[in-house]
Amino acid sequence: MRIALAQINSTLGDFSANAEKMLEFVARAQARRCDLIVFPELSLAGYPPNDLLEREDFVTQQTKALRDLHRRLPKGVGVLLGAITAAGRSSTVKADSRLQAGSLSRRPYFNSAVFLVRGQRPQIISKHRLPNYDVFDEARHLQAGAKLSGLVKWKGRKLRVSICEDMWGWLDGDPSIRKLPRRGTDLFINMSGSPFTRTKLIAREEIIKRTAQHFRAPVLYVNMVGAQDELIFDGRSMVFSAEGKCLSRLAACEEDLGVYDWITGETGDRPAVEDIEVLRRALVLGIRDFARKTGMSKVHFGLSGGIDSAVVACLSVDALGPQSVTAITMPGPFNDPRSLEVAQTLGRRLGIRMLNMPIESTFKTMSESVRDALGLSDFGIVHENLQARIRGTLLMAVANAHGSLLLNTGNKSEYAAGYTTLYGDQCGGLAPLGDLLKREVYALAEYYNRQYESAGEELIPRFIIDRPPSAELRPNQKDQDSLPPYEELDAAVENIVQKRKLAKNKTEKWLVRALAKSEFKRWQAPPVLKVSDHAFGRGRRMPIAGKFEG
Repeated sequence: MRIALAQINSTLGDFSANAEKMLEFVARAQARRCDLIVFPELSLAGYPPNDLLEREDFVTQQTKALRDLHRRLPKGVGVLLGAITAAGRSSTVKADSRLQAGSLSRRPYFNSAVFLVRGQRPQIISKHRLPNYDVFDEARHLQAGAKLSGLVKWKGRKLRVSICEDMWGWLDGDPSIRKLPRRGTDLFINMSGSPFTRTKLIAREEIIKRTAQHFRAPVLYVNMVGAQDELIFDGRSMVFSAEGKCLSRLAACEEDLGVYDWITGETGDRPAVEDIEVLRRALVLGIRDFARKTGMSKVHFGLSGGIDSAVVACLSVDALGPQSVTAITMPGPFNDPRSLEVAQTLGRRLGIRMLNMPIESTFKTMSESVRDALGLSDFGIVHENLQARIRGTLLMAVANAHGSLLLNTGNKSEYAAGYTTLYGDQCGGLAPLGDLLKREVYALAEYYNRQYESAGEELIPRFIIDRPPSAELRPNQKDQDSLPPYEELDAAVENIVQKRKLAKNKTEKWLVRALAKSEFKRWQAPPVLKVSDHAFGRGRRMPIAGKFEG
């Protein structure tokens, strides 16, 4: 048997386009003499559907697309795809007797693997373990399937099929997977929608290895690729041998079709890439898909001459091309003249459109209004934030004028400390760097320059990388005037936010207080592309009001 791993990028709710993509991949797999094509979790519906499952027409339209796809399949091939299914009289799905608490669905809906062969009745296997942590909330609308996995017989082989979380019991203490019978499984298949984090691959490989060794059978892991809101799916589908050895891994952060030949062992492995390149690809994919799937073709941002906006500029060009990117410089009364110079140099090297919108006269007028109305003649935080909010207003004006997506340029360390101005530098439609520590932003900048060395010059001017970070909102301002040194702050954010440890040193205790005081800002922040195990946004639900700091 020859099996295709079809790592596709589905669009949530675009059932017809997803079906057409599947048929295209089926045709490609059939041309490579494949007997079975395996797609990722919820590949027909898109993932995650969240509260769209409160709309019954979402499921009925997807079911119609599923039936149409079934009729159009070529003869002689089997297809495993992911879809939402509903229990009913004619359905092969039965609801688990343990109804999920808080489910609002009128009918029991399931996250299912659907096995299709033209001319035969579909076989349905539904996800048993519904994740309810971090960004996941599947138990809100879905019912648990009655079993942890199911068997599909095809071409004389017994294929054990599971969906994503059903295979993760090896790491979280669930003994269910250990109790599955070892015998009677020729191949184990896991259809997954596993979001990217920088450490996730290690855990995935461990659970696949243990699954292969338990069943003494090869394992095919087919993961979704693409981005949905703040989540990025990196693909990197895999084939493991029965001994638990990784035989192949598909491409990172792009659609791919791999073939596993049961007899010859053919896998078509892809070249390995370094971690920093995978991170770059993930962020580029996140920007591209967020824009494409929200109907936006252009992006813009403020280009300050600092490290964060420089990296956003590079990522944006990689995502959409220089013709779709606009950078706005907005010099004010306290900007170093070199900031504008290096921003323009970077814009020229990237080939992007540059707009210059100085704020000094507007700031002067507003400062006078504040002085006259409020009696504030001494320069202070009000005047700093006025500059940031003027810039935010101008950036939103560009969004209105050009129908462009405003990218926020803040990083995770700043977000954690509350070192942002609400309705100022925090405004935007998407925050590509919002889950990156400051040191990770610098690492990306250095990586871009290394890739550019072959052209004989640096891409990001050295001044941008070497200068002390500054918001340039008052004379000779440095970020470290208000924050701990970034080396200490990054470590504190990693321990307190990502690893959720108790605060021990001075910086960590400072951060705990800063987090509590600035939570209201993060509630109003743009969606943050998730690349760590614990990002700001949907997966971190902290209250605004309260007294506990810890």
